[in-house]
Amino acid sequence: MPRIAPFPAIRYAPGTDLQQVIAPPYDVLSGADVAELGARDRHNIVHVDVPTGGDDRYDVAARTLAEWLDAGVLVRDDAPTLTIYRMSFADATGADRTIVGVLAGLEVVDPDAGGVLPHERTTPKAVTDRLDLTRATATNLSPVWGLSLASGLTAALAEPGEPVGEMVADGVVHTVERLSDPERIAAIIAILASDDVLIADGHHRYSISRTYRDEVRAATGRDDTAAEFTLTFVNELVADQLSIEAIHRIYTGTTVAQLRTELSGYFDLEPAPRPTPAMLARMVELGRLVLLSPDGTAEWLVPKAGAFDGVRDLDGAYLEHALADSSAEVGYQHGLEEMLALVGSGDVAAGILIRPTSLVEIQRTAREGLLMPPKSTFFTPKLRTGLVIRPTAPLP
Repeated sequence: MPRIAPFPAIRYAPGTDLQQVIAPPYDVLSGADVAELGARDRHNIVHVDVPTGGDDRYDVAARTLAEWLDAGVLVRDDAPTLTIYRMSFADATGADRTIVGVLAGLEVVDPDAGGVLPHERTTPKAVTDRLDLTRATATNLSPVWGLSLASGLTAALAEPGEPVGEMVADGVVHTVERLSDPERIAAIIAILASDDVLIADGHHRYSISRTYRDEVRAATGRDDTAAEFTLTFVNELVADQLSIEAIHRIYTGTTVAQLRTELSGYFDLEPAPRPTPAMLARMVELGRLVLLSPDGTAEWLVPKAGAFDGVRDLDGAYLEHALADSSAEVGYQHGLEEMLALVGSGDVAAGILIRPTSLVEIQRTAREGLLMPPKSTFFTPKLRTGLVIRPTAPLP
């Protein structure tokens, strides 16, 4: 089972306008986004989390962080704490939702060691940036997202902690509350430590934490430092605590006619109306996918009986199986309107709308030690960066 650790969190000082200083995660920000956030406030977290400049930018980020601590822009908790993190929003169906979890240190374990489980196959991504930033600042800035297979976490977080901040972004209310009571911290850790944690988002961040841990071990000869853990938001793997959207598929290096031919061996193709948000729900009800053509037409992809026997019940797996011998190159795009605009632009040959991964398949992935195809799930809302910073080494 995984080890969970409270830590003396670094936070923006009381009274800070979090709307001005908190940012989305670094990996969803464009250069223009970084510039806009940086101009919003000279203490916006992007000045540390997404440093700009030359080869010394990571050292500059570390100096900036130290200056903010010295000036009282950022303050440290007096003792190890946990942080309750709530995200309240209206989901794609219009229903009001609140996802609640805890920000804590999650043990960094070796691959296949158990306790902390991967969720899906990852696509190649450069890791030097995050590793260099972690080395320079000796902090975890953006949390990994983990799903606890233990029961009872949501109930244990129902009682509020000490309010320390709130902000609104993209219609989502982000609230953080400090927990400093040792007995309550111990009770929550006991729940989390009773079962595995599945990495939902942030696989690369977790992998970087493993490399960083190994470097600290080699440098210190110790395996009991703060580098043994990484900043993680953990919530309970139950239906009302998940908001999952699909990451749709786009195809290049082929034609829509060729795709139709290749897909027809596995799917019946039927005319479909122009996709709408309501149609996404209809896809789940009917068990269908949707093929989008650059001319604006759409077609239902209805799986043929027996065509996917022995294939995991995932749309991404269905498409990998059906197009295994295709010359088409696959890409990924989130959002219905974004898909319609991209396919309609003619920049891609075609797109396929897929259904969100079910809770049953996520649980099966965890319990059977399986991996989903890349980009199988898109967990929402996105966690914000800067609400809590976790030191990975003693700070001056």
